[in-house]
Amino acid sequence: MDLTLSEIKDILAYDDFNKIIAILKRAEKSADEKIAELNNAKTKIQRARTFYENKLNGEHQTENIFIKTYPQRVILLSDKMETPTVDNLWNYHRHFFEQIPDKLKDKFSFEDLAGIYEQSGQFRLFAICTRYSKIDGIKLLPQGKYLCADCTEENREKIIKELFETARKDYNTIPEFTI
Repeated sequence: MDLTLSEIKDILAYDDFNKIIAILKRAEKSADEKIAELNNAKTKIQRARTFYENKLNGEHQTENIFIKTYPQRVILLSDKMETPTVDNLWNYHRHFFEQIPDKLKDKFSFEDLAGIYEQSGQFRLFAICTRYSKIDGIKLLPQGKYLCADCTEENREKIIKELFETARKDYNTIPEFTI
């Protein structure tokens, strides 16, 4: 059940079922979070494998639009780059650590993933936080279903237009942001 020995000892010592239930609920929540993280990692592995299998077979990257459910995520938006590009993504951890106050640097860590966040015509680089503290630039991305597509730097604008058109036509909505 992924409980520590001291947690198991506490459970066995409790006569109060409410305390036992509370511990088990926390353990269940922790297991759900680990499952979500592993499913996310598995999806990334599958997409990378498919990408390289397609390259091996001489196939081009697909441009199909799809729906994907994501857990709630916290991102840190860049405070400096006004026109981020794929080239900016190299060395992005250094960039984000530079904008964090020195006294808070140890409270931050990031996934090995970054991208471009756009809202109201403003483009900013983002990094997904695995640990963070409240500072300017922190943004919460809600849990839910997202309209997604694969793209390259060369076809990004075309794909984003297709995503907006699909959102409008098929879902009767206009996205507040793209990521």
